[in-house]
Amino acid sequence: MRASVLTGIAAIAACWLALLPPARAEAPAQAVVVVGGVVAAPLRLDADALHKLPRRDVDAIEHGRQGHFEGVALADVLRIAGAPIGEALRGKNLALYVCVSASDGYRAVFSLAELDPAVRESEVILADHRDGRVLDAREGPFRIVVKDDKRPARWVRQVVAIDLLAAPAR
Repeated sequence: MRASVLTGIAAIAACWLALLPPARAEAPAQAVVVVGGVVAAPLRLDADALHKLPRRDVDAIEHGRQGHFEGVALADVLRIAGAPIGEALRGKNLALYVCVSASDGYRAVFSLAELDPAVRESEVILADHRDGRVLDAREGPFRIVVKDDKRPARWVRQVVAIDLLAAPAR
């Protein structure tokens, strides 16, 4: 008898569930990098927007593992946002710095001058591909790659924000 009662309850529950509207699968939000701070034109860049920018390739070693990274120069992203790159990078603008933030709260800082190709040869890229493939969830969808850093401590994974900030005056 106990089994038949449980079977009856299960049948009623199944009927009620069948009457409920189907759950709608929400499309996952497309990943974006927010560029803000003291820039003239704040940005929200997704993968499509990054692919429209000039592409850069960097071969670099991370924790003993060689990789071929593709993405865009961080300087180009900042230039589009209105950061003073090139001839405008002088005087008080030399006290500007960039804070790159990851989804887990990890952050790394660069002076704006070290990102400017007119000041320094080394290129820092916002990568979206490694070895010909889209970055996996552990690394991406976006990450910073700094070819000439001896340790990859500033290679921020899962980048969500890039902020241009001013060092406080004394």
